[in-house]
Amino acid sequence: MILVSLDDLPLRQSALIAAINWSALSPADAKRLRELGFDEGVTVKPLHRAPFGRDPIACKVGRMTIAVRRAHASAIEVEVPVS
Repeated sequence: MILVSLDDLPLRQSALIAAINWSALSPADAKRLRELGFDEGVTVKPLHRAPFGRDPIACKVGRMTIAVRRAHASAIEVEVPVS
C-alpha cells in the first residue's frame, strides 16, 4: 500500500481513506466533511478536477458525488494498492 493525499490521487482510481488531518481543517469544514461521509476506512474515488488550478475536485464517496476543495483534499490521506 502507498499513502498519498486525496488531491494527488489519479482520477478514477479508488482508494481507502487511511487518515484525515482534522486539525488542518476548520471545525466547520471538518464537520461538513464528516456529515458528507468522509472518514477513515471509507472508499473514495476522484472523478473530475476543475480545468484551472484543479480546484475543486469531484469525488465519489459511497453513492454520492461530492465536490471538495483541494485544500481539504490535501488533508485526506488515502491508501492506494500497489499493483
